[in-house]
Amino acid sequence: MLEPSNNDELPVIPGKRYFTIGEVSELCAVKPHVLRYWEQEFPNLKPVKRRGNRRYYQRQDVILIRQIRSLLYDQGYTIGGARQRMSGEESEDDSNQYKQMIRQMISELEDVLKVLHV
Repeated sequence: MLEPSNNDELPVIPGKRYFTIGEVSELCAVKPHVLRYWEQEFPNLKPVKRRGNRRYYQRQDVILIRQIRSLLYDQGYTIGGARQRMSGEESEDDSNQYKQMIRQMISELEDVLKVLHV
């Protein structure tokens, strides 16, 4: 499977509350061991851990992972540079996160419209 080069090619985030590490891996085109590593490197990435230390990611975690992925893979930042960029320029990152959430909501609403028109 080819990895998407940017977040526009990634699949739409389903309207679920929690995602397993395998689901997030597919949604973000990042291997599970990379996600576990990023948890250590990015303090704001904190999935909920339940029985047996299983990770459950929420929608904002998936969006955050996509932002990290973009900074590292698309924009060429180092881990340290990406961490600094995310903590130092929160207003721009917040703006990008809101834009991505709005695009996601529009997509979900369009899906609802398709179902209603059947």
